[in-house]
Amino acid sequence: MATVEMVMPKMGESIMEGTILSWLKKEGDLIEQDESVLEVATDKVDTEVPATHSGILKSILAQEGEVVEVGKPIALIETVGSEGSDETPETNTPAAKQSEPAPAAGETELLPEIPPYTSLILGAVSKEEREKIAAKKFYSPLVLSIAKTENIDFKELAGLPGTGKDGRVTKADILAYVAKKKTEGAPTSTMEEPVPISEGEDEIIEMDRMRKMISQRMLDSKNISAHVTSFVEADLTKIVLFRNKIKETFREKEGESLTFTPFFVMAIAKALKDFPMINISVEGDRIIKKKNINIGIAVALANGNLIVPVIRQADRYSLTGLSKKINDLAKRARENKLNAEELKGGTYTLSNIGSFGNIMGTPIIVQPQVAILAVGTITKKPAVVETPTGDMIGIRHKMILSHSYDHRVIDGALGGMFVKKVADYLEGFDLETVI
Repeated sequence: MATVEMVMPKMGESIMEGTILSWLKKEGDLIEQDESVLEVATDKVDTEVPATHSGILKSILAQEGEVVEVGKPIALIETVGSEGSDETPETNTPAAKQSEPAPAAGETELLPEIPPYTSLILGAVSKEEREKIAAKKFYSPLVLSIAKTENIDFKELAGLPGTGKDGRVTKADILAYVAKKKTEGAPTSTMEEPVPISEGEDEIIEMDRMRKMISQRMLDSKNISAHVTSFVEADLTKIVLFRNKIKETFREKEGESLTFTPFFVMAIAKALKDFPMINISVEGDRIIKKKNINIGIAVALANGNLIVPVIRQADRYSLTGLSKKINDLAKRARENKLNAEELKGGTYTLSNIGSFGNIMGTPIIVQPQVAILAVGTITKKPAVVETPTGDMIGIRHKMILSHSYDHRVIDGALGGMFVKKVADYLEGFDLETVI
């Protein structure tokens, strides 16, 4: 038999590491290629990772709760081959763990079902609670960190229902619980109160792991790309009237809402075809011109974070197809049910800041892309309207488009023409469109 390394896969743009949530298989188990063997969490998504080869899970190199860089080995798989073969990769496997003596009566012990870092955050669990707690779900490091910060003990956490995969408690779940606890009141925790950090009347809040990663990626993007932003105001009156006319019929026919987002995505996809040098990425001194138009949609989560699922080959969808695809991705994003593949491969990104009441913004580029478009809120404004009989003042539905792009490879003329073309497609929407 031959032994091969299974490494931490890359699970999205700019994702450089993942946290081992749980192993679905144990050492010695027979596994099939593409069979899920572990669950991994990143700052964007929790997902199952399939086996790269068929064989026997010989050794687990990364334990639950451990943060592993992309490309680093996490397991050894003994593949089916010739008898007697002793091939092994040029890596050292961890030594076998020595068994530990059982604790004496009355002592506390950490449950084997609970990852080692749990004790560092929530403290040891008494032996008499073993049977009750051992059956509970796995908790990610982020959830446990929030529990510690908010003074939630393990008993309280164990009673919290989860909306994640297999009922797992997600960050959104625990933050919602914390908010409810503060407004409605909840039993006081018996866990030791953490030592507050303060300077006078100011409060110092330590960043959690996710916020640290987001912070670093925003800095990296600003350091990598020469950001510049162009603004265009578009008249969306036709689209507003069209949507108002058909939205109820659409809901009855399709069973879901028709938002403005599919109109934006369709216009962006058309403009990217007109200006393919926006649909690129940069690697060193090379420009990579993308064949497919894969548009990422920034989705706001209940906890305030954003996640960016990707619509692959967005230019091939009809308006109805885009609407259904966007609604599906947004719904599953908020339920933490996206898989890693749905977060990868974006070539351009749309951020709808208008949903927060903002009229314009200067969005930061998602690396390794070179441009991003933010659309503001749609507002009624008095405007000059040209008619065959002369100009007149009318009430129009206006929206500002903010286009940030990388000035290393996109000059102001190209960046400006692109966002103007998006506006042109929106303003020229055909009111006779059938969906």
